[in-house]
Amino acid sequence: MCSIKHIYTMAYYKRNIDRQLELWHTSTNHKPLLIRGARQVGKSTAVRQLGKSFTHFLEINLEKRPELHQFFPDNINVKKTCQMLSITTGVPIVPGKTLLFIDEIQSCQNAIRSLRYFHEDFPELHVIAAGSLLEFALEELPSFAVGRIRSFYLYPFSFDDFLSAQGLDALIQFKKDSVTNGTPLPEPIHKQFVEQLRTFYLVGGMPEAVSTWISSQSFWDCKHVHSDILDTYQQDFSKYKKRVSPDLLRQVLRSVALQAGTKFVFAGASREVPAASVKECLRLLTLAGLITPVKHTAANGVPLGAEENEKYIKYLFLDLGLMQTLLGLPAEDLLLASEVDFVNKGVASEMFVGLELLKAFDCFAKAEMFYWQNTDKGTQSEIDYLTVIGGKIIPIEVKANTQGKMQSLYLFMEKHGAAYGIRTSLENISSYTHNNHLIIVVPIYALSHCVAKSL
Repeated sequence: MCSIKHIYTMAYYKRNIDRQLELWHTSTNHKPLLIRGARQVGKSTAVRQLGKSFTHFLEINLEKRPELHQFFPDNINVKKTCQMLSITTGVPIVPGKTLLFIDEIQSCQNAIRSLRYFHEDFPELHVIAAGSLLEFALEELPSFAVGRIRSFYLYPFSFDDFLSAQGLDALIQFKKDSVTNGTPLPEPIHKQFVEQLRTFYLVGGMPEAVSTWISSQSFWDCKHVHSDILDTYQQDFSKYKKRVSPDLLRQVLRSVALQAGTKFVFAGASREVPAASVKECLRLLTLAGLITPVKHTAANGVPLGAEENEKYIKYLFLDLGLMQTLLGLPAEDLLLASEVDFVNKGVASEMFVGLELLKAFDCFAKAEMFYWQNTDKGTQSEIDYLTVIGGKIIPIEVKANTQGKMQSLYLFMEKHGAAYGIRTSLENISSYTHNNHLIIVVPIYALSHCVAKSL
């Protein structure tokens, strides 16, 4: 615990979030940081990597070391707590030079409460906390440390993180520059991105799966990793709430995967149990970070959440690779598909786009996802995602090819006066106008650069 040099010898693949963590490190106003996200998305590993930039790094795990709970009493003196931790571990705690990492903090509510006092009484010390199923503990402390800590939301690897892990940073920069300049990518480079995207659909962004792919280049090995992670998540179900059946949670999680890309129908999860029970499962799975709601909004203005309609909700699954494995989808279906069939294979592309939008959001704020559907009787118009860029609502449509109908996008832009719309598919970068409305066409593998202006 005192020294984790053996952990540092493991491969670490840099991520976009590393830059944000380093900015927190160098900021003069570094409130205690609470890293929030699903199990196994890389929370602890990212903190350990940041720890390398400090003179001293102290990691304590409150689940593995329950005897350390005594250092977090009700009437805590955080400087005395640090003194006791330093004596116990042999690691110096020096303001400005030491990073204190409290892992599995959910196992000690007093430790969670103590974060506010680190800010108030020892603000010069860098403190980060994280934990598994942390949201369940926070739910019981709804007003803890408001304004005195900063949350940091972490998700699996983005597509760019996946490319970077393979040493393709120059390719990422070229893509970013092309989107910024609105210039099409050379066809060989475009095809290279398509093949990388095909791989990412199967590997996904869970750090262990990415590492496994880089070392083995085996989709079979990645599926084994996915299965292990899914088993871990399902073993956690018994810890959620005693009143909810773990079997029902498994059933609802699978139903989310099966209904991905469409309005969630409770009866599709189970006809034998009340809708209220299914709704509770969805809430708990959301707390665990395994799914993310995409809410319907009338989209008449900002914020989008001001007009959300809870009767219409879609859900994103945590990771595309995990979802493909859970559903038992054969890898060859994606590997052998034509480009048009590939991008339109099931709901994989719509799921990928939603997850990329989620990962492109400000990591210091809780992301909210929205879509639009014309709820007038007899109509079927729907916009896959809405985002806000420069204070303007921007519609995003996921399409298979240039022949895909765009009536929903055109209708939304006419009805809401959108500044422009985004069509994303496997088409190369381009743009055109329709009835004086600008349509930006961007490949789905480059969408994150197109919406980065919303951050």
